[in-house]
Amino acid sequence: MSMTVSQLAKAAQVTAETVRHYTRQGLLQAEKDPYNGYQLFHQGQLKRLRFINQSRSLGFSLKEIKAILAHEAEGDSPCPMVRDLLQQRVPLIEAQIADLQQQLERMQTALSQWQQMPDGAPDGHRICHLIETWEQQ
Repeated sequence: MSMTVSQLAKAAQVTAETVRHYTRQGLLQAEKDPYNGYQLFHQGQLKRLRFINQSRSLGFSLKEIKAILAHEAEGDSPCPMVRDLLQQRVPLIEAQIADLQQQLERMQTALSQWQQMPDGAPDGHRICHLIETWEQQ
């Protein structure tokens, strides 16, 4: 059974543009309908699209997903590579979370202090005194 772009997108709960983008990137393969030129996708492409979505939800880039799919196509297990990629990525994500937590704390502190401060009118010397006085602290 073949599906059009919109049918595949609906089945995978993504947009049609996502399907088109992944097709242009070589992650999905389509055949042309000889009668109307529409792209048609076989059932296996739905499974592949769901795999791509799951991979994206784990933080894999499209380049990494291509590599994973290439390993699979060659008959090699991509699992060791997948494991290694995540082992490298986890510390980076942990550092990003720590940075975001610090940023959130700065934002909460600033907002708390700014609640009692008056609004300032632009005077040609300052843009927003809230930010400018905060940065000077």
